[in-house]
Amino acid sequence: MSSLAHAQPSISSIPSQCVVICGEAGSGKSSLVNLIAGTNIAGTSCDAGGCTAETNMYDNLMIQNETLKVKLVDTAGLDEGPRGTVPDTEARRILKKLLRTLTEQGDIHLIMYCVRGEREIRTLRRNYELIRSQVKRKVPIVLVVTCLESYQPDMEDWWRVNERTISNLGMTFAGHACITTATMTKPVFVERRTQSYDAVCKLIEQCRPSNSTRVDTESSLGTVHHVPSRETASSDKHPNVVIFGQAGAGKSSLVNLLAGKNVADTSIDLNCCTLKWKEYFVELNDGSYNIFDTGGLQEPQPPTSSQYLCAVENARSLIQKLERQGGIDLLIFCMRAGRFAATLRSNYRLFNEFLCEKKVPVVMVITRLENEVGEMDDWWERNKDTFRHQRFDVDGHACITAIRGNCPERYEQSRTTIRKLVKEFTAGEQKQVRRGDDVFVSLMQKLKLLLENSRSKDIVHHLTERCGLPPDIAKQLADRIKKDVVEEAS
Repeated sequence: MSSLAHAQPSISSIPSQCVVICGEAGSGKSSLVNLIAGTNIAGTSCDAGGCTAETNMYDNLMIQNETLKVKLVDTAGLDEGPRGTVPDTEARRILKKLLRTLTEQGDIHLIMYCVRGEREIRTLRRNYELIRSQVKRKVPIVLVVTCLESYQPDMEDWWRVNERTISNLGMTFAGHACITTATMTKPVFVERRTQSYDAVCKLIEQCRPSNSTRVDTESSLGTVHHVPSRETASSDKHPNVVIFGQAGAGKSSLVNLLAGKNVADTSIDLNCCTLKWKEYFVELNDGSYNIFDTGGLQEPQPPTSSQYLCAVENARSLIQKLERQGGIDLLIFCMRAGRFAATLRSNYRLFNEFLCEKKVPVVMVITRLENEVGEMDDWWERNKDTFRHQRFDVDGHACITAIRGNCPERYEQSRTTIRKLVKEFTAGEQKQVRRGDDVFVSLMQKLKLLLENSRSKDIVHHLTERCGLPPDIAKQLADRIKKDVVEEAS
């Protein structure tokens, strides 16, 4: 614990509560600190790199009309890649030690598990289990859901939509708050921020331990250089565009933005709404395209490993289909603006290197920039060096919003931008490098060669070293690939 910020003088008659705030990088933990404190005492950033490099403590904060005194502990974000501000392995080690120490000392009264509202619910359990395992039910854990400033009809509806899924996944919280930490000046946002402050303070007050009663820690839930595309085989061939990325990145909304109408199902809850790839025929003024919306790749961790393997298998079946349709013209890697999660780079490599062998142009589309101060493309200018450091080799990019919401001008600007990007990288007159169907054939030949030499372990090695998969998940995926190749050869 390194940084120490003091607010108002302490009032000795009011006992202080220690509140630890944790969650993945980019979930808004430092912004939550500022919301509770009522002033900007913690550094924040909407860029890709994490802004909390160490454990920061803010002591003697008087809140809720000076009726509550708190000590806030802001922790480094989880789930960043090995090149992140704090690599995930190190962040987890630090958090474990912090929680164990504070629990043993009896100096922790509440844990706030901070998550973004658009996050796919099943991915939340891994961090939940980490937190819960360290405090052994001795400290109440509450869920704080952030980035809900544009959620309709009201922020609390997020909980009503997702409560059952959370319960079914075995996650139990002593309370919850659906909030926004946005500091925009429109009246609707000011009102929601005030509601958010009250809701968080209420959690702190409700979980305040008394001398005569034990705090119930398990109460019921209440709560996206240029690489040319292939030559079009004939005039009636339409470019094949594949959109991929993590669950909740806004891939289906991107399809609708490109199409100019709602053709793909989207979801306001955190259950992945695209479990298998779906094909959409989109006609634009400058031509027609086959757009493929892939299943969201989430963290390859239990209990989601089965779903992750299905998503990868579905991606392979899509490549098989595209081989029969003339190959892939363009890959669109869709990511939401925010921190680099540990799986972001591995998902990029899984498609670009493992499934397509870096022979198809890849562009990156960054979503959720409706509230970006200045121009949306400013986000890229601030973060392009980080992408380069993380070795994301993309051929183009677009900074957009796929949500009309309160920013219709930015929405229409985004549609123009994404259509221009797709047209540029699927233009038939561009120089041919290699056809997408050759990519698939090459992949299958490589796999067969591995099998003939009894070297399927090489697949596991590639999946673990280059694609970042855990060894057990890589082994399961390699076994499935092996089975598919054997069946095809027979």
